[in-house]
Amino acid sequence: MTVTERFLKYVSFDTQSSEETGTTPSTQKQMVFAEFLKQELINEGLEDVELDELGYLYATLPANTDKNVPVVGFIAHMDTSPDASGKDVKPRIVKNYDGGDIVLSEGIVSSPSKFPELLAHKGEDLIVTDGTTLLGADDKAGIAEIVQAMVYLKEHPEIKHGKIRVGFNPDEEIGMGAHHFDVKKFGADFAYTMDGSEVGEIEYENFNAASAKITINGCSVHPGYAKGKMINAGRVATELVQMLPQNETPETTEGYEGFFHLTGINGSCEKATLSFIIRDHDREYFISRKAEMEDMVEEINAKYGEGTAVLEMKDQYYNMREKVEPMMYIIDIAKEAIKEAGMEPKVMAIRGGTDGAQLSFMGLPCPNIFAGGLNFHGPHEFCPVQSLEKAMMTVVNISKKVNEL
Repeated sequence: MTVTERFLKYVSFDTQSSEETGTTPSTQKQMVFAEFLKQELINEGLEDVELDELGYLYATLPANTDKNVPVVGFIAHMDTSPDASGKDVKPRIVKNYDGGDIVLSEGIVSSPSKFPELLAHKGEDLIVTDGTTLLGADDKAGIAEIVQAMVYLKEHPEIKHGKIRVGFNPDEEIGMGAHHFDVKKFGADFAYTMDGSEVGEIEYENFNAASAKITINGCSVHPGYAKGKMINAGRVATELVQMLPQNETPETTEGYEGFFHLTGINGSCEKATLSFIIRDHDREYFISRKAEMEDMVEEINAKYGEGTAVLEMKDQYYNMREKVEPMMYIIDIAKEAIKEAGMEPKVMAIRGGTDGAQLSFMGLPCPNIFAGGLNFHGPHEFCPVQSLEKAMMTVVNISKKVNEL
């Protein structure tokens, strides 16, 4: 079986996660896929294959060398995004892509005029959707690459490697993927999440992240007699939004620039709620952004009365850079592995977060490596066959290079 065949098999499973259930895994269909993967890992000859009741799957490829080398781990997530359906995915392969428009289905077209990243893969074989679902390369590509790499290493015993641990988890797309990951049981000295995008990318910097919910408590009075009495919560909510820096939003920032992002607004005269996420790569700027949010709430309360605005804010994850930098050799290993697979390594900063960020702060330094898919979370998602193959060989090369330490 090739890595492409394995990937096409995996995307047939609907593993969409949900923010609504409050369970782990958040959807039972993720457990169905986990059970399938468990049996597949056993069939492929991996050892210590264990699936816990929360949907976390662990396995071992034993060392084939007597050298005392670090234990390396490879991790990917089983769920797909709630943003688009992952049911009945119908992938097809566009052979030798010519650089033109790709008609996914009637009226749904992936065009390089809108998705210029397509042009970087001219001449390659692109796995695309039928325009009604996402593809699921995020992150079934990562799973397929890891499993296929383990099979490759078993079939090529001349490639010497130490003990390798594999971990597949649920609910990454809803920010819960690392919450129940058993780092102690996993037992790796360091690991890599295979959850990036374009070929060659390595990521060990990500946002510091917080969520904020502001509840506006208004005072509803008949509008004909409201002067001096009414506090319109909906209007106060819009006033608060306008207090934010208008050039520090996702649609106006890039690179290392942080932002405030309004993710939801709901309200009436009596009560309104605002939901935000706060992001910045720099820890000090991150702290100042949270302070700015607190100051805005205080200003609203000074104007309309104490308790008008109530802020609930909590940190979500932090920039893994501070945990990876003391072990930069694991980045050097990844760079050399990518070069050996025929690519130029590209160190990128993530404008988001990964399970690896949380795992790094749980004691498992865990940078992120490309898995090859692009345009995640929607019907225009695609994944080049050649990218799957290069990512799989990158896992093989990392395993080999750890043995050379």
